[in-house]
Amino acid sequence: MPQARSLRMHRFFCAALATLGLCGVAAQPAAPTRADTQLVVSANPLASEAGRKILRAGGSAVDAAIAVQLVLTLVEPQSSGVGGGAFMLVYDAPRAGDAGDITAYEGRETAPAAATPDMFLGANGRPESFNNVGAGGLSVGVPGAVLMLESAHKQHGRLPWADLFAPAIELAENGFEVSPRLFGLLNGFKRFARGDDFRRYFYDAAGEPRPVGFKLKNPEYAAALRQLAAKGAAVMYTGELAAAIAAKVQTNNVRPGRMTVDDLASYRPHVSMPLCTAYRQWRVCGPQLPSSGGVTTQQLLGMLSNVDLPDIRTEPVQAIHIFAEANRLAFADRNLFLGDPSFVQAPVTALLDRQYLRSRAALIDPDKALAVVEPGNPLPKAAWNYAAGSGEERPSTSHFSIVDKFGDAVAMTTSVQGAFGSQLMVGGFILNNQLTDFDYVPEVNGKPVANRIEGGKRPLSSMSPTMLLDERGRLRLVVGSPGGTRIIGFVAQSIVGVVDWQLDVQQAVAAPHFLAEDVVELEQGTAVAEHEAALEALGHNVAVTNLNSGLHAIAIEYPRRGRVLLGGVDPRREGAALGD
Repeated sequence: MPQARSLRMHRFFCAALATLGLCGVAAQPAAPTRADTQLVVSANPLASEAGRKILRAGGSAVDAAIAVQLVLTLVEPQSSGVGGGAFMLVYDAPRAGDAGDITAYEGRETAPAAATPDMFLGANGRPESFNNVGAGGLSVGVPGAVLMLESAHKQHGRLPWADLFAPAIELAENGFEVSPRLFGLLNGFKRFARGDDFRRYFYDAAGEPRPVGFKLKNPEYAAALRQLAAKGAAVMYTGELAAAIAAKVQTNNVRPGRMTVDDLASYRPHVSMPLCTAYRQWRVCGPQLPSSGGVTTQQLLGMLSNVDLPDIRTEPVQAIHIFAEANRLAFADRNLFLGDPSFVQAPVTALLDRQYLRSRAALIDPDKALAVVEPGNPLPKAAWNYAAGSGEERPSTSHFSIVDKFGDAVAMTTSVQGAFGSQLMVGGFILNNQLTDFDYVPEVNGKPVANRIEGGKRPLSSMSPTMLLDERGRLRLVVGSPGGTRIIGFVAQSIVGVVDWQLDVQQAVAAPHFLAEDVVELEQGTAVAEHEAALEALGHNVAVTNLNSGLHAIAIEYPRRGRVLLGGVDPRREGAALGD
């Protein structure tokens, strides 16, 4: 089963990192990081410092986001980069009596025009393994992060585009120290490392990863950044970098792919209103499709709003059980109904209809788990001619949250898909392997799968940058996480922690995890793992495992005068909250 394969792979990588304390167990939560004017929370201190530097120079939250992403490409290459894609929410604070509003930016990768539904099937007609298709050119989608960020900068930037590249260029030229987390991932990954440039950059002649503290320089990335700074994102889509990307995808030492310069030249990011629904007294906003994060997170929360949700501190087994059942029901719908809206007319409005969610919540029995979780019926059966997909998705992603002194904010989740993406490098950065987010099996029992591979299509994602507004329309929470399909549960749990259980933002992101796309997963080494037997007694299939989120959040409070920013940093990673 896909869920079982995902668990086995996650346990393998976590075992490789266990001796470094880099996977799974949450530390005791500290107090939130407080700031009065501006704050950046990201997965790496160097990236957070780059963002704060831009804010101190008078930059906007979007300006800082660009600087953060450029540095993360360098220092956290396993997770995200300019060779990947992203989803971003931008909040414009109210000015001159206007109401604040949110814009959703989407830079999801697209499949090359030559992609076909059977692209990841072997000669025997069966799906190939991720290890076979994940490395090399066949898995590379047209990257969208840079063009998305440029589009947002044109609307929300305050500093010149070129100025935002300075922190990353300086680090690339002068070098940065390899962190324990990066070393641990490289060490656990070395037997899978196949790309020539990838191995030369990250490993020595003996095949060993650069050690902790090694000063890693990347002049090729610095040169690429200088081109992008001077000429804009067009360099990557119609210029020298575009030609180099297409050539690398088509010709490399691992596996050829199908991307062409025409695929790059035709890429466009998407801009839209966010997807928003009510939860308790709050308004929850997330991305539109092809991210399932907005729909599925809001489905999960919508179901919880119709049930009596116990407090995790006093009734932990019941709280986990009810949350898990809502999670399972939401994912059953996700895997059947959702896909790229340019190809699949997903019934988003029907899935979020209050009456429909009330009917789904009514299936939750407080005394026992559902033996089988089926998709619901938001539409007449005859109106939906698709089969359910697997829902599998790799966890190598990053999230950062930013609030600037003007009251504007960014929630951005960004990814290259599996750890270190395709292992192909151009201009010193890694190209994604996001096409593996498609379902490999294009049809089941004669019915197409909504998330099957098609030329020009965007794969379904679980990235869930999320913002919460209060009843007065004020921004109150900015949050998101990496974690593959687990992102949805991580984000929903943090929202429930803040809204229902009155946890502060640091407690909410550090709290022990419990999830259930199908199997109930309890975070190993934490208090929730003690409830395995009690949950099994309710009929759940339970796995105690490492759940390595990377939640980075900012809560905004409004005392009688002014505003207070409170940053939450996930202790499972090496992030930092830096502000003024």
